[in-house]
Amino acid sequence: MPKVLRILNRFNLGGPTYNAAYLTKYLAPDFETLLVGGAKNENEETSMHITDRLGLTPLIIPEMKREISPFNDYKAYQTIKKIIKDFRPDIVHTHASKSGLLGRMAASSMQVPVIIHTFHGHVFHSYFGKAKSGIYQKLEKYAAKKSSAIVAISEKQKHELCNIYRICTPEKTHIIPLGFELDKFNTNKGEKRTLFRKRWNIAENEIAIGIVGRLVPVKNHKLFIDAIKIVNEKTTQKTRAFIVGDGELRKELEDYCQSQNITYSNTSQPSSITFTSWLKEIDEVNAGMDIIALTSFNEGTPVSLIEAQAASKPIVSTNVGGIENIVIENETAFLTSSNNKEQFAEKLLLLVESEELRKKMSLKGWDFVYKNYTFQRLANDTQQLYFSLLNRKN
Repeated sequence: MPKVLRILNRFNLGGPTYNAAYLTKYLAPDFETLLVGGAKNENEETSMHITDRLGLTPLIIPEMKREISPFNDYKAYQTIKKIIKDFRPDIVHTHASKSGLLGRMAASSMQVPVIIHTFHGHVFHSYFGKAKSGIYQKLEKYAAKKSSAIVAISEKQKHELCNIYRICTPEKTHIIPLGFELDKFNTNKGEKRTLFRKRWNIAENEIAIGIVGRLVPVKNHKLFIDAIKIVNEKTTQKTRAFIVGDGELRKELEDYCQSQNITYSNTSQPSSITFTSWLKEIDEVNAGMDIIALTSFNEGTPVSLIEAQAASKPIVSTNVGGIENIVIENETAFLTSSNNKEQFAEKLLLLVESEELRKKMSLKGWDFVYKNYTFQRLANDTQQLYFSLLNRKN
């Protein structure tokens, strides 16, 4: 049985943990997998409940942190080399940037037969300044040369990696979209909707608009707040907006609401915008919403939009990263240019004003994501890639 060492940046809530956990669980018994990664940052929500639910016990590398630290990064690199020496994997598969660099360097130095990296997004714009982004590009190009294969999670991402940033060649790059457990989003939706709306005191005639994700700069929540303000100035409909998630910008976003004379709350007390912090039952969140939004400057494959479509909710999103590949534009989602509050508000307003349009844009989401984004498809695609690369080595 081939052995896989799967290395994740850190166990914070988001797409990479789902991806790595599902592959660890569902590639068995054909592959024996050891899942390792760094711990979450203090201001992040843990994703260990995902691995716990799947019966997985990951190995934590304490030194593998989000921040760049020559001391900690070198210790993490040495720890990965020791794990490779003890586990003797046939494949090292890394997920996301830091684990990708450290893991591939360690695997190459230990002569692991097959080395794979999945880009869950990239940091070449909207994360750092020009100089720092340039350094990351050079490092990723170097690491790509050490890789047997690169996995992109969308057509758009492959185009960016191969043609715009020239990180890797098209021949080495394989598209394997993410996959999830989606059934829970399409079951008992009425009960879940009632439960969520009762918990947060949402009246039946109020239109709930939600955005789900980390409160960090790249997610651009100020655009969401600005758009909600414009919508409320133009509509006679009653709306409630919900920012679901938490992170380093929480206080700054609350202060921004105050500066814009927008009422906000951290409790179920009705207000224009409610900060809920992290809510684990996202199927209930989606059931309770009427519209799902995403305002990011940059994305790979945002989990929240796949889940929204699985719950048959219409979407308004910025058209960045791989988003155009994971929705049906103008059928399940309206897409806008990045950081354009008037355009974003205009699309939100269309949905707020028309129940008929909301229903129409709810019809195709489930079929679309169930066909393309299940964990079964993810596991099958990855298994085929693994066997192909192992056979080539043999």
